[in-house]
Amino acid sequence: ALATPNTCLAVFKIPKEKKILASGLIVALDDVRDPGNLGTIIRICDWYGFKQLVLSNDCTEFYNPKVIISSMGSFSRVEFKYVDLVDFLKAHPTYKKIGAVLNGENIHQYQFPESGFIIVGNESLGIREEILALLDERITIPSFGNAESLNVGISTAVIADNLKRFLSR
Repeated sequence: ALATPNTCLAVFKIPKEKKILASGLIVALDDVRDPGNLGTIIRICDWYGFKQLVLSNDCTEFYNPKVIISSMGSFSRVEFKYVDLVDFLKAHPTYKKIGAVLNGENIHQYQFPESGFIIVGNESLGIREEILALLDERITIPSFGNAESLNVGISTAVIADNLKRFLSR
């Protein structure tokens, strides 16, 4: 429960999870646990036009109140599906698997494909080894300072922005 709830109430029918249609670029999350981060990522997906979101089974609950609040309404416009991410990625062998890691290709030079999965990992552990083994390519947001990492929501936004900028050329 929240200590200071908002002053309004909304009632929604929770839709059934839909089948993910492998077309275009799709964000896939591996073990993102913080509800605020998931809500932020949902909002980022909505802002950048990603209509589908794939979540590993161990991600936080999509309809957690903190997710809903931090998504600022975007939860109603982004379809999602919880999956065994290893099995899901293996079931799409022709779909490029691109992982956000600390030692990949600089996204400023990366040639984004027209379709594929952009995989972002856990807040402190990154992408699991089983998922790393399935990646076709690895991308990195270059650092120009001394911070050791970026928040997963911020990373998703930077990747989405670079991706959209590249595809609009």
